[in-house]
Amino acid sequence: MSTSISIFDTTLRDGTQGEGVSLSADDKLKIAKKLNDLGVQYIEGGIPGSNSKDIEFFKRVQTLGLSSKITAFGNTRRKNTEASQDRNLQSIIDSGAQAATLVGKSWDFHVYTALQTTLDENLAMIYDSISFLKQNGLEVVFDAEHFFDGYKNNPEYALAVLSKAKDAGADWLTMCDTNGGTLPHEIHDIVSTLTSNLPQANLSIHTHNDCELAVANTLSAIQAGARQVQGTINGYGERCGNANLCSIIPTLQLKMGYDCIEPASLSQLANTARYVSEIANVHMPVNQPYVGSAAFAHKGGIHVSAILRDSRTYEHIAPELVGNKQRILVSELAGQSNILSKAQEMGLEFDPSNEQSGKVIDKIKDLEHQGYQFEAADASLELILREANGEISELFSFESFKMLVEKSAGNPVISEAFVKLKIDGQSVYTAAEGNGPVNALDNALRKALSQSFPILKEMHLSDYKVRVLDEKDATAAKVRVLIESKNVESTWTTVGVSGNVIEASWEALVDSIRYALLGQSAQNEKELNINGQHGLINH
Repeated sequence: MSTSISIFDTTLRDGTQGEGVSLSADDKLKIAKKLNDLGVQYIEGGIPGSNSKDIEFFKRVQTLGLSSKITAFGNTRRKNTEASQDRNLQSIIDSGAQAATLVGKSWDFHVYTALQTTLDENLAMIYDSISFLKQNGLEVVFDAEHFFDGYKNNPEYALAVLSKAKDAGADWLTMCDTNGGTLPHEIHDIVSTLTSNLPQANLSIHTHNDCELAVANTLSAIQAGARQVQGTINGYGERCGNANLCSIIPTLQLKMGYDCIEPASLSQLANTARYVSEIANVHMPVNQPYVGSAAFAHKGGIHVSAILRDSRTYEHIAPELVGNKQRILVSELAGQSNILSKAQEMGLEFDPSNEQSGKVIDKIKDLEHQGYQFEAADASLELILREANGEISELFSFESFKMLVEKSAGNPVISEAFVKLKIDGQSVYTAAEGNGPVNALDNALRKALSQSFPILKEMHLSDYKVRVLDEKDATAAKVRVLIESKNVESTWTTVGVSGNVIEASWEALVDSIRYALLGQSAQNEKELNINGQHGLINH
């Protein structure tokens, strides 16, 4: 029978101490619901009484009916005072939380330097505070701050701290690697010693990532006998971050045979990671293990050829287990297998034995050499594949565009675009303003097309990125523009490259329109093409 591991999420408390992470009360409530759906056992919501948004969170979270235990964080009582008179402890009780995380000093250096008190008084502070919260009906998780540093400096005292917390009734004893400097073998040895000295204690592990070892240290502690993991989604946290639950949970469950969350919930892990990233407005690394968009992405032709035969050749788990998916990237390293797989993914018929397949591969490699990148621009890639498959015919053609950018003293810059297209044999000339050249071009282009193609009214640009490709060329360098577009149903990205940022933007804009019209083109038994001037057609 598998051993159960309790998952304690501190994204809403310790995670918010990370640089650039700031969550409102509404943000915290949204994330709490997502964590509850994932199936974590504890959600540490913050420090009640410390600020208005945490007070609001603890008040409102009680109305959500979550099954996860909502936990409030605080310190032990102040030195030389009574626990019953401590405002911090009272605010934990008043918060309505089901459990409390109480942090106390376990390193004698900190007792002398930070608290400026005696070792005995620190033990009394720990005992009194835990006893007071237990008397008021709370489950208590005791966080022994700097435990491993303290143990290495004075093992007898560090052990005495945990023993005192256990005697006071603490339900969990958490060993914290607060500075993140302990190594996995040290964690394993120390936790193994504790399981012998405190045989009936429920041990928990809390690690930081200052040596890039938070996940490894957590796994070492579990192997040595800890039965609760504290961490954050995506590893958010102070300095280099906390232990990343998005790596720890699947490793424990899929690799080491422990039970952490329900298997069905595990398939929500990638979605949860991305959701929290969006709410926190923090970029999620594409190469993040298990949940990153590149975690199961394959680029080399030999790899892809093997993957198509059996995914186990280059994937350590089935990506669906954690809610991720396999991706085949198309680039200058691509072979025929990449193109075939990508075409199949898009629902396109693509004959690998056809001479046209080789031409498409050569074209993609040539475009990549010029600076195009299709790994993040699937829409532009799909247009190329549809063209090669003979599925795209002309709906409108490009004739010209020009830009006017005016700046006068005391006034903002005005951008105006003039676009000339041919639709159904008729020339259409439009002009539009925008808050910048690209916005003006986008407005003029869609203004010209919207009467003939009203579906474009549902589309808008959602992101715009520019990257300089040849920095040594300074202002004459080529640039690559990626444009993300959205409608009510989907999101897609297109690419353009040029030595002129306006032209590169135009290419990406036109592709975004072409892609948006593919559905309508199918209904009309037509497909879209832009002749001559569009960069992806005649490079």
